Amino acid sequence: MYQEIILDHYRNPVGRLILEPFDVEVHHVNPTCGDEITLRVKIDDGVVTAIGHQGQGCSISQAATSVMTELLEGRTVQQALDVEAGFLALMQSRGEGQPDEDLLEDAVAFSGVSKYPARVKCALLGWMAFKDAALQAVAQSVKDQS
Repeated sequence: MYQEIILDHYRNPVGRLILEPFDVEVHHVNPTCGDEITLRVKIDDGVVTAIGHQGQGCSISQAATSVMTELLEGRTVQQALDVEAGFLALMQSRGEGQPDEDLLEDAVAFSGVSKYPARVKCALLGWMAFKDAALQAVAQSVKDQS
């Protein structure tokens, strides 16, 4: 079942588009394998309303970004960052952790990836890009309010 989720998101990615308009754009690269992603985020009133991404890389990095997009859109920034933290903890568990399926939903499909340190960076690429973008958006919002 997990393999099917990953393959489906790789073949039919959610959010693979040039998002316009957007609040923040980030570009992240995994230097160990060459995977890369450009991610754009739109946040309205503290809610992640849209995530768009373009990139290239292995099925793990591309599918994980698709799952992330589906999972985080519509959540508050804080909720999205909580989900990101849960996914990060899962990826750092080295296969020993019990994923919180209520929090991570389809992202639990990547639990097996945590056993392979070289692949963890692939799975985290889009998630780290989102965290970077979300924190930049929050900082910009605070700056705009002052």
